[in-house]
Parts: sequence; structure tokens; C-alpha cells
Amino acid sequence: MKKLIMFILTGALLFFGGCSNSTAGSGKKVEKTPLTISAAASLTEALEEIKDLYEADHPVDITFNFGGSGTLAQQIQQGAPADIFISANQDWMNMLEKENAIISDTKVSITGNTIVLVAGPDTSLTYESVGQIDPRDISQIAIGNPDSVPAGQYTKQVLQYVNKWDELEDQDDKFVRAKDVRQVLTYVETGNAELGFVYKSDAMTSDSIRILTEADRSFHDPIIYPGAVTSGTKHEEEAQEFLQFLNSKEAQDIFEKYGFKK
Repeated sequence: MKKLIMFILTGALLFFGGCSNSTAGSGKKVEKTPLTISAAASLTEALEEIKDLYEADHPVDITFNFGGSGTLAQQIQQGAPADIFISANQDWMNMLEKENAIISDTKVSITGNTIVLVAGPDTSLTYESVGQIDPRDISQIAIGNPDSVPAGQYTKQVLQYVNKWDELEDQDDKFVRAKDVRQVLTYVETGNAELGFVYKSDAMTSDSIRILTEADRSFHDPIIYPGAVTSGTKHEEEAQEFLQFLNSKEAQDIFEKYGFKK
């Protein structure tokens, strides 16, 4: 009888031990898939918050490379590692698509933005529209470099629409051309430029500037942020899942919190 009891107990221990080992095994740290995302600098705060939300429920380890869209596109073009590219305009995405540097079927529209004219908090300028800018009022105005920064391209379109671009450009020292919109913001925050053109989302991140006016959307091309999986990725499935998540309600609510809107 004792042998029978011992046999039953031993079997029970082995059974529950196996279950325990299985549970322990499932509780082991899951190996995370690394994802490198090259994204427009204006998306920094929104994407950082989305990253925390996404990583909490998905076995991925996301690393961002933020910068001007043109610079990032050129880096990818030259072979820099990236699983996803998120641009601040369609042009750089289209360039990479023509060179087969992205997977065309994965391209999606993620969010949108608007262009605003900003100044330091103590400014005496009271422009109610972009067309009121008077070169005599200012010594320098900061803009993204139109050759590589989408915000700069939109700014140029706005100023051309209100017939101010040529007037300002003819005065060689009026424009301070920045490498991305965050640098434009810094120039205005530090007083190195009286005015600057940035995305509304960037202006909302700073307590050291004031929005004077918002450019009418009809003054420039639609500001759309497209995203796509790069052709060089080794994690296409995981990258595409993250892109899809960016269009979820949870992610879109975060984008809107930071001033973005489709």
C-alpha cells in the first residue's frame, strides 16, 4: 500500500513539475525583434510615446533615427540600416520607391500636419497672416532648407503664394536655413531668429515660442506623412505590423495630442 501511495505521489510530482516547468518556460524572457525606424524629426515626441505603448504588447525593440526626411532618405539610399522609413512628404518616399529601396505594397499614409509662423514669447510682432510679413521688421527668419527639409519646401510654397519669397530671398542674410524643423525651433527659442516656420506639432512642444498665425492649407501641397517598409529589412512582417498599428485609433489619438491630424 505504501508503495502504491509513493508511486501516486511521485507521478503527481512529475506531472505538476512538468506543468511548472512549462509555465516557467513560457515566462522566460521572449527574444525581441529589433526594429530600426528612420523618421522625420517632427514626429519625435509622438513616436516615442507610441513606441512605449507598442512595445508593452509586442516582442520588438524599437530604435528611432530622427532627422530631416531628405537626409534620412539619402542615408537609406546609401545602405544605412533601417526597417521602416517615415517621411514628412511624398517626394522622398517616391524617390526611394523609384530606386526599389522600399517595398511599394507596404506604403501607407500615417498622419498630416500644418505650417505655422512662430516667434519668441516676448515678440512685439503681431502678424495675423503670413502675407503681412515685412522684411523691415526682422533681421532673420528661420526655415528648413527647402532642398532637403519638407517643412522648408512647404514654407517656400507658402511664401511664394503670398508673394513674399522673392522679396525675402533677395536679401541674402534674411533666411537662416536649418537642417530640420527642430533646428528652426531652436533658432527662434534662443532668439537667433525673430521668426520661424515650423509644423504645428513642433510648435506645440515648446513653451518658449508663440504661434503668430497658421498658413492656410491651400497655400501649399498637402502635408502627408507616408511610411513604408524598406527593401533591406530582415524583419518585414514585424515592420509591417508596426506600420499598421500607426493607423490604429490608439496611435492616431497620440498623433492628434501632439498636433498632427490626417
